Amino acid sequence: MTRPWHVLCAALAALLLAGCASAPREPGESPLPAVAASTEAATAMPGAPAPEVRAPRGGSAAGGGLLPITPVSTASQQVAALQPPADLWERIRRGWAMPTLDNDLVRRHEQWYATRPDYMQRMTDRSRKYLFHIVEELERRGMPSELALLPFIESAFNPQAVSSARAAGMWQFMPATGRDYDLKQNFFRDDRRDVLASTRAALDYLQRLHGMFGDWHLALAAYNWGEGNVGRAIARNQRAGLGTKYTDLAMPDETRNYVPKLQAVRNIVANPDGFRAELPVIANHPYFDTVTVQRDLDVELAARLAGVDLADFRALNPQLNRPVILAAGTSQILLPWDNAQVFQRNLAASNAGQLASWTAWQVPATMSVAEAARRVGMSEGELRSVNTIPPRMLVKAGSVLVVPRSPSRQDDVAGHIADNGQLALAPEVQLRRSTVKAGKHESVASIARRYRVAPAQVAEWNDVAATAAFRPGQAVVVYLPVRPAAPRAHGPGHGPRAQAVPAPARRQAAPAARKAAPVPAKTQARVQAKAPAKR
Repeated sequence: MTRPWHVLCAALAALLLAGCASAPREPGESPLPAVAASTEAATAMPGAPAPEVRAPRGGSAAGGGLLPITPVSTASQQVAALQPPADLWERIRRGWAMPTLDNDLVRRHEQWYATRPDYMQRMTDRSRKYLFHIVEELERRGMPSELALLPFIESAFNPQAVSSARAAGMWQFMPATGRDYDLKQNFFRDDRRDVLASTRAALDYLQRLHGMFGDWHLALAAYNWGEGNVGRAIARNQRAGLGTKYTDLAMPDETRNYVPKLQAVRNIVANPDGFRAELPVIANHPYFDTVTVQRDLDVELAARLAGVDLADFRALNPQLNRPVILAAGTSQILLPWDNAQVFQRNLAASNAGQLASWTAWQVPATMSVAEAARRVGMSEGELRSVNTIPPRMLVKAGSVLVVPRSPSRQDDVAGHIADNGQLALAPEVQLRRSTVKAGKHESVASIARRYRVAPAQVAEWNDVAATAAFRPGQAVVVYLPVRPAAPRAHGPGHGPRAQAVPAPARRQAAPAARKAAPVPAKTQARVQAKAPAKR
């Protein structure tokens, strides 16, 4: 009997849909929609044959019948959020990945922070300039977002912070560790305070420590205390059969409180209402942009071209030690996102003349600050202020100083000076004019040897040639360093009741004392600066 055309079409459609249900699927694709579609198609047409349901591979239907359709179980997968975090704090909360520490120290630090709302407000408000960049870097590396809060513990997010142990920047790098992680420290800049460079170095260091210890709490302890100390503490506990977790180790109080402080700040950020804390709104977008510097540029001019306050400019570029940005050493500066374009437009509109009123001068010989100021046409006070030179210090040969740039000078500071320039100082020695009598066959050279000074200096002081000879008994002028009086000891024989040295003994000791206090060779240039002018 010939089946009606529409019945054949319905049967053919059912078979095709059943075949689609058993066709290969993309990874993760559920088979349920295809099965449901084939069933629906089969039941849609009255009189159409039911599609055949095959037994699973390796199985069989009881009695040759068909197996019932069973639900397919699928693996549960995390559903990606359709909306980005409302602010940066929410983004940080989504990235918690460190184990929770819960002890009395954590609660004590929670109480400390919670009872100081002004301090918390200053800290968190200061962080708004830097947090987005740190969070971006942590996510890119797959690191826990709690680490973005670490500068709260290290420096209260102050990039200019310097500890008593000379650790600097918001990540508090010691000088040697900073050099290990390629943070330049020279006369013109200190990359331990650089926002980008110090963050890169800190996360590199933390990743390395986590690789060493396999535990974020131990990595943080090593960041604070040093990996050698943590490694030795672990080894001691292993030998004693004790635990080797962070809370098991014997460590200094600062390190013992280090992770609890971070945990306390994390808890407050996670639930500010519970601690009656108010977090400032920090938008989930970049605060700053990088701008390439191609010419030496005054710091004040850069801030003016960008339309930002000088204090805000320095907050984003805290690595700059001097009032000038040297393109050969600092190739990029940071500016608030919108002001970066303002800077570029204003810089392009300005004339292509001199952009820096300061340059670098390499000191040719050891000299006093007064002499250096005279040579470069500055007052001594201004030279000291610009170059941070303390009182009673000499500038050693080879040092680099920031000095005014002449209007005609267009060339920028060379790369080797911009990248490696240093200021070396030596204590200033006070000199006293003295007169000695020349002996037989005495000359400028012999006097110079006796007092360990340069013959040219002896000749200068006495207005004679460097090869001149002196008459026996002639008075010869020399300048000798003034030695500070030795402090009086109060032990036996040195107190107020000590026996006085007889006058003849003092007179006999005087020539020997004068011989014992010559001018060292390395102070020759300093002595010349103190010598009287030629008559």
